[in-house]
Amino acid sequence: MSLYGMMRTGGSGMNAQANRLGTVAENIANANTTGYKRASTEFSSLILPTSNGAYNSGGVETKIRYSISEQGPTTYTTSGTDLAINGGGFFIVSGANGNNVLTRAGAFTPNGNGDLVNSAGYTLMGYEYQEGVDPTVVVNGFDGLTKVNLASDGLVAKGSTAGSMGANLNSADVVGTTPPSTTSLSVFDSQGNSRLLDFTYTKTADNTWTVEVVDRATSTSLGTANLEFNADGSLAASSDTSVTVDGAAISPLAGTGAELASLEIDLTKTTQLGYKFNPDGGKIDGNAPSKVAGYQIDDTGIVYVKYENGDLDPRYRVALASVQSPDNLVPQSGNVYSQGVDSGVIITGFAGSGDFGSIQSGALEGSNVDIANELTAMIESQRSYTANSKVFQTGADLLDVLVNLKR
Repeated sequence: MSLYGMMRTGGSGMNAQANRLGTVAENIANANTTGYKRASTEFSSLILPTSNGAYNSGGVETKIRYSISEQGPTTYTTSGTDLAINGGGFFIVSGANGNNVLTRAGAFTPNGNGDLVNSAGYTLMGYEYQEGVDPTVVVNGFDGLTKVNLASDGLVAKGSTAGSMGANLNSADVVGTTPPSTTSLSVFDSQGNSRLLDFTYTKTADNTWTVEVVDRATSTSLGTANLEFNADGSLAASSDTSVTVDGAAISPLAGTGAELASLEIDLTKTTQLGYKFNPDGGKIDGNAPSKVAGYQIDDTGIVYVKYENGDLDPRYRVALASVQSPDNLVPQSGNVYSQGVDSGVIITGFAGSGDFGSIQSGALEGSNVDIANELTAMIESQRSYTANSKVFQTGADLLDVLVNLKR
């Protein structure tokens, strides 16, 4: 039995080293694959029962381990849709069968439909973005996710709905003597046409003013507010803090049919100090017609469409996922991973929150393969394979000697 066991042990050793050479070959082949995580072969001894008079040689078992949690080096690109994760987490991507899986390979480019797809054909998933509202995340599932689509909308215009106007009003103005102070704000109607609104501030009593909003083109009054100030020049609690602009009170620009929406203009930044009238220029939402000029993705994963006029329109927020034991995820073709029995459940969230890393646009995570280490492991396995083959060959030779004893 010991001779046969010796041969089986040698065969076990050769098979184990062959497995190790297989992982080395795969690592070297994918040394330049974006987001690839190296595989390694771990050995454990296989012990067989022995007796006092004979020793039964065992063998060696192998287990493949993936260094998925080990981050690869970051390389920079010129594409704004190339993404790398600095820290924990995985991109959630969808395959052709509609199943969602995880990946660190962030080489995304828009396909013919505008979907962001990586080199393996997987589509990036995220949540539709609403200004000022964080998307609702299903922590333990993929519900609510949608494909991140950057299809061009052509010319896009957005009517104004809200804004702000701040100014310092000169406390030294004299009621009935000092002329009113005026500034203006350009707003956009439903077709992106610009309309000028004049804000006229008139002092009516100590620490008391009125502000009237007038459409410059038609001289139509669109709204008024009363401003009251404390002794230190700040707005009093009894003061109006905004003025509602009645856009329906003016007719559309000639030949356009466009409408101006009702606007809520914030006035909380208005002060009354002993300094000349000093408006802050105001702010307004909406935009004039503009073409899509490109895309930007920030470090929290918000995907913006950039227009020629410089405006950024947030469209999506890229979702990330993690598990308790990333190294126990199940690798699949295309450099993606699925949940395994030992990996733990998938948890979804956003970049920059919890244990999730940040997203870097214009960069890719490279393979974490070290060629020098792989070549060293290849030489070691080659020598070990040769040594195990000698054990097998020696056992076979001894068996020949035993059989020839009869002769």
